[in-house]
Amino acid sequence: MTGTGLFPPGHLPTGRSSGVLCHVTSLPSPFGCGDLGPDAYRFAGLLAEGGQAWWQVLPLNPTEPGLGNSPYASPSAFAGNTLLISPALLVADGYLDPADLHPLPPFPDGRVDFPAVTAHRAPLLERAAARLLASPPPAFDAFSDGAGWLDDHCLFVACRARCGGRPWYEWPRDLRLRHPDALLRVREEYAGVYDRERALQFLFFDQWERLRRHCAGLGIRLIGDLPFYVLHDSADLWAHPGLFRLDAEGRPLSVAGVPPDYFSADGQRWGNPVYEWEAHRREGYAWWLARFAHMARLFDAVRIDHFCGFAEYWEIPAEEPTARVGAWQPGPGFDLLARVRTALPGLALIAEDLGHVTPAVEALRDGLGIPGMRVLLFAFGPGMASSPHVPHNHDRASVLYLGTHDNPTAVGWFEEAPAEDRSRLARYLGRPLEAETVADALVRLCLQSVAGLAVVSLQDHLGLGAGARMNRPGTATGNWEWRCAPDDLSAGLAARLADLAATYGRTAPGDHPPPP
Repeated sequence: MTGTGLFPPGHLPTGRSSGVLCHVTSLPSPFGCGDLGPDAYRFAGLLAEGGQAWWQVLPLNPTEPGLGNSPYASPSAFAGNTLLISPALLVADGYLDPADLHPLPPFPDGRVDFPAVTAHRAPLLERAAARLLASPPPAFDAFSDGAGWLDDHCLFVACRARCGGRPWYEWPRDLRLRHPDALLRVREEYAGVYDRERALQFLFFDQWERLRRHCAGLGIRLIGDLPFYVLHDSADLWAHPGLFRLDAEGRPLSVAGVPPDYFSADGQRWGNPVYEWEAHRREGYAWWLARFAHMARLFDAVRIDHFCGFAEYWEIPAEEPTARVGAWQPGPGFDLLARVRTALPGLALIAEDLGHVTPAVEALRDGLGIPGMRVLLFAFGPGMASSPHVPHNHDRASVLYLGTHDNPTAVGWFEEAPAEDRSRLARYLGRPLEAETVADALVRLCLQSVAGLAVVSLQDHLGLGAGARMNRPGTATGNWEWRCAPDDLSAGLAARLADLAATYGRTAPGDHPPPP
């Protein structure tokens, strides 16, 4: 796969490998939500013992309670989610006292109760930030000066506090349009909010960088996820309104989505403002290059969500209530992504090329040597024999997922799938399956593929059912909450992962397969 973009020459291994998809929030933790603390280190160790080369996470950006805490709907394309800061590491680093952590609320098992987690962690984070600001570590000033997005983000948080949490396009005009005198007043009057957010961002990125170094020492590489669009109510649109299709008051002129198709008569109206690509071109794509460079500091590889939007995107007039009315518009294509490849030659890229895949999308992906995605759970519908997702049609220069965060688990899929799809799977494997055996069969089928990298969710390695699904698109509640139990990260799981990796030739470099 050398030269495919997934494994840049001299940067990453070129052989077959496998990885596990598990978001940070899904890890165990006594504090109700997975974080960057001891259980993340434990999980990385399990991956190393299991012969895995990759750990894939979902976006690490802040989430919005009003939008279901989706990591794909963030008020910042750059900031870190402070709920992922580990209280245990704050104690170890001297920012909290051990007594601060108790008593613990009765958090539920198996899921994240985001309101309860937020209520418990907020005073802990405030206390830690105050202690940091009272005696800043040497690296704090360098972080504050070096992160170009940080001032805008902290000002955005402070202005939100000043305006009672309202979206920026409803703020007083002087703040909405970023008049310098108005921003200075907020910076002075809400200095506590501004400085606390700055401290928390430092703590998040400090903990992430330490975890990343630990993973690198174990031979585990990290895959991040870059959403294509950003929220209207975000620091990015407030700070750079000219880069988006907005009117003079900050209201969208047109929004993003996808047109009607077999699955949706109205299409999907996502509501994110679309980009003003000509303005990006005039600035040399500085915002995008900064965004990719930021991702390169956090990850070894980046999955580009909605990659098709770089080739062409569906633009909907903002006044339209559905996606029925709209038009395809050309994206920035090679003009942008070739600059990313030149500026960041060591960053591996993965194209989420699902959905509206046109010849233009294929030409962009293949012309840049970026591997695309295959999803095994998409393979067994009508036309199975010619599906790009069925194993006999895979190629080495691709990344295969058993399922993504938007899919059901393997067991959940089997239980919900039409009888015809289950029958096609049985024909493909040459034997019937039951709910108790389907996860193991699909994991093995995934790892058998010739695809250079195969990624399986932790839920499927554990053989979990529909209740462990991470996200059900089109629903607003009950998503992003699944969390594994401490006992799930067992020596038995590590041994199973190692056996699978050895059996299918995906053992991480430096590991030694067990004897036959």
